[in-house]
Amino acid sequence: CLTKIHGKQFYRIGNNKYVKAVNVVIEVKDVTKSFKIYTDKGKMLKEKILFRNRNRYEMRNVLKGISFEVKRGESIGLIGNNGCGKSTTLKLLSKIIYPNSGSIQIAGRVSSLIELGAGFHPDMSGRENIFINAAIFGLSRKETEKRLDSIIEFSELEEFIDNPVRTYSSGMYMRLAFSVAISVDADILLIDEILAVGDTNFQAKCFNKLREIKASGVTIIMVSHDSNMIERFCDRAIWLNDGRIVEQGKTTQVVDAYMSHMGEVRLEELQKEERRQQEAIESEKETDEDVTTAEEETLQETNQTENSDTDVKDETESMDFSANRFGLKYIQITKAAIINEKGNETTVLKNGEDITIQIFYKINKKLEEYIFGIGFYDLEGKCLMGNNTSIDRVPVKLTENEGCIKCHVKNLPLLEGRYGLNVAIVDGAGTPMDFYRQYCEFTVLSSDKSTGI
Repeated sequence: CLTKIHGKQFYRIGNNKYVKAVNVVIEVKDVTKSFKIYTDKGKMLKEKILFRNRNRYEMRNVLKGISFEVKRGESIGLIGNNGCGKSTTLKLLSKIIYPNSGSIQIAGRVSSLIELGAGFHPDMSGRENIFINAAIFGLSRKETEKRLDSIIEFSELEEFIDNPVRTYSSGMYMRLAFSVAISVDADILLIDEILAVGDTNFQAKCFNKLREIKASGVTIIMVSHDSNMIERFCDRAIWLNDGRIVEQGKTTQVVDAYMSHMGEVRLEELQKEERRQQEAIESEKETDEDVTTAEEETLQETNQTENSDTDVKDETESMDFSANRFGLKYIQITKAAIINEKGNETTVLKNGEDITIQIFYKINKKLEEYIFGIGFYDLEGKCLMGNNTSIDRVPVKLTENEGCIKCHVKNLPLLEGRYGLNVAIVDGAGTPMDFYRQYCEFTVLSSDKSTGI
């Protein structure tokens, strides 16, 4: 705790042990941490003696030389993908584990909201466990007794406080543990993804309490995957990736860089999956073609001869019009494709990029005018946007029997999500010729934090 000696401020770190109070309260220098991951470890003494070769392991480097400083009263957010070393960093700061190399200097009492309820005994009452848990945080019995009423009041467990903890629900358990942790007069508070405590009202109460703690000058280091909460609550952010610090600085700047990176990673993964699916479809088509028999070819020729009553019927009888597709078939859509701004056909797009939707057609019977249309839909069938050549006042007079109409969409205005594409061709009077609902589904990735569609 902070105290004054001869007019200067010091932190007491033990019995008659003090360190000078400085502006930087946490200093991490070139810290590394690795763990042994055993593939086949003997658990009993007999196994370890008889099967020595079973104790094989690999060293996994979780932190690879990170360095940063935290000033008194700052709120720092640690962000990054799973396994990047965020929680390990907090455990090092709380001295649950120790680094393999490097140094960590901390000035002040540390309270950790990492493993809530560590040390709780299920057969003891909530009141008894408050004293046990508070002792873990370094509080004496007298200090705990002074805070006891406020801890119980904050947890809202007055009528259950003398019941065994094993009778508590998971929410009650976490509420009691959280109430103890925030009642410690800490100089530094470490928080690891534990703010979803209790019901909605209690969560709001926790956030308000944390804001009070922050306003009182307590230094806070927080780990969370909720980028919006990090931006609202933290002064600075540190982005970890694969055990190294990628970027640290102003929260909005670091979070935007991280979200952009994660969007690119996800885009690459979706594109790989798209390519695998396309290869599987092409392979299946090749297999189907190889097993086509001479009898099937003969039967197909016979059916074509029998169905040759009119020109339109010749061209359109074999079209597969399901419940999602209907029309008079005077003109048919042979294919539609979404092209990204790099010129590649894809079903994975980025918010704000320029795209082109291509509609390939084949004419079976000439019309005076054709209207081509597209529509973006959610997967429940709700229309988000629809447009066609008539609305845009682009008259379409086709002279060739086959071709392609391109619709350019600038600055794709869809937020992240999964959508459906409708394509259609109608005549000048609006009569459907080939109307294709949910022709394909596509994914939009976005770093835009707006809500809606």
